[in-house]
Amino acid sequence: MTLNVFLPDGVETRYNVKATMRDGVNLSADIYYPRNRHEALPVILSRTPYDNMNERMVNSAIFYAQQGYIFVAQDTRGRNDSEGEFHPWVNEFNDGHDTVEWIGHQEWCDGNVGMVGGSYVGNVQWQAAAMGSSYLKAIVPRVIGNNLYEAPHYQSGAFQLNWSATWSFRMAGRTAQDIDIYNWDKIFSTLPLKDIPKQGGKDIFYWDEWINHPDYDEYWKALANEERYEDIEVPVLQIGGWYDFFTAGTFHNFVGMRERGGSSIARNNQRAIVGPWIHSASTLTHAGDVDFGKASVLDLEQRELRWFDHWLKGIDNGADEDAPLQIFVMGVNQWRDEKGWPLARTQFTPYYLHSQGQANSLLGDGTLSTDLPADEPNDEYVYNPAFPTPTRGGCNCCNPEIVDWGAFDQRPVEFRNDVLVYTSEPLKEDLEVTGPVVATIYASTDVKDTDFTVKLVDVDPNGFAMNLCDGIIRGRYRESTSTQSLLEPAVVYEFIVDLWPTSNVFLSGHRIRVDISSSNFPRFDRNPNTGKRFGEDSEIQIAHQSMFHNGLHPSHILLPVIPRT
Repeated sequence: MTLNVFLPDGVETRYNVKATMRDGVNLSADIYYPRNRHEALPVILSRTPYDNMNERMVNSAIFYAQQGYIFVAQDTRGRNDSEGEFHPWVNEFNDGHDTVEWIGHQEWCDGNVGMVGGSYVGNVQWQAAAMGSSYLKAIVPRVIGNNLYEAPHYQSGAFQLNWSATWSFRMAGRTAQDIDIYNWDKIFSTLPLKDIPKQGGKDIFYWDEWINHPDYDEYWKALANEERYEDIEVPVLQIGGWYDFFTAGTFHNFVGMRERGGSSIARNNQRAIVGPWIHSASTLTHAGDVDFGKASVLDLEQRELRWFDHWLKGIDNGADEDAPLQIFVMGVNQWRDEKGWPLARTQFTPYYLHSQGQANSLLGDGTLSTDLPADEPNDEYVYNPAFPTPTRGGCNCCNPEIVDWGAFDQRPVEFRNDVLVYTSEPLKEDLEVTGPVVATIYASTDVKDTDFTVKLVDVDPNGFAMNLCDGIIRGRYRESTSTQSLLEPAVVYEFIVDLWPTSNVFLSGHRIRVDISSSNFPRFDRNPNTGKRFGEDSEIQIAHQSMFHNGLHPSHILLPVIPRT
């Protein structure tokens, strides 16, 4: 049964309208219309596992209805009022396509459908777009990436424990579950990892799937947006953040669709806006402990409306002529338009690690410069999984509190002896770093598998050490995330660590810092160092790590330096 309800602000709503999918499952939607409409209209669709009556969704629906659109807010399969079983990501290709087709055949739709929403609600847009409905004309995915293996579940082979655990507990029911009741310190420390749901008295079948697929295999490829770019034929406006945990994926989508999109209109109409934001995207002026000013917050709803007005209503408002990229440059805290990625004027510049063998902690002798290393002693530290280096900010999400999302002073972590710290001299002039950041480190260990983490930090003259971006590499995945190759003790290996992109001006007097360790917990799971099958290990082993920086092993971070004109 459906209900007809009149809302204030000139909006009429029908609740619990059922759309039947190809397998007979009925999905529930609430439909918002402009009151007293007399003709078919373009439609905005938002498909969510988070309850289609949540405040953000309802506010968005009312906004679009007031702008002359019909808005369809649908519960995804197995969630809230929709039938079926919730199987994260897996059913959204077909369900998204079937829903768009259902909308397109309704008398109130004029044949033009767009999709909007963030995170999971953004990913379902990519999945629906890959299925090729002629009714779908444009999408606006916020804060979502290109590949569900690399985010949110793994990253360079390391398991994203914090998000995977908290999100699966929250979603382990037809409606949102209260996760504040759990002792997360205890749950995160659970070994083996496969037993984590038992700590909450839960049986989560998709947790088992995630744990059982630690490689980038066919399971993940079947879900990856980047495997389907050639099938996506619509213009895309993406919204991302420098401190979102889909940052890299936003740019991979942008570049991938420009090169491989399934139509010229798609290839020529990729747009992205990236601000100094955490996963909530442009709702706060600050990310963590750093405030980027009032100008850092944009009215994204108006940007999205302009996009839809052009592609769904045919309004000549210049949305197709906007700069492909709009990015916020931290440090100087300014917005800037750009044409491509990486920026054509980028000067990729290596900054090399140096020390006299005592780079341990902020009190050590580690330095960073553009000079090639000579015959320098290696640095050593002990990684004990029982006492991992704690997460402090970064591209983190979505634990019960947002106290460790974004930019924070890294000194509390840098005082640890299992963190190697390399700091440049104070800069004599401003230095802009905008683009993908990658580190090449040469290291050895005495165990069969271990992790290495790398973090880029901007150090203020007052000592405040602001994290910009970071990455991790699991030893057994150093060659490829599709295949495993265990380490041989005492062998020096080259590890390529993707720190993801950033945009920041290191101001004159500031210093550039690189932190290296072997854990970032609980954002990532602790590598137990044993080399055994992932997720089934209850034992841990202490690892003795050696970091090399000499003529044969020039460990460095490659910074995308942008000339300041």
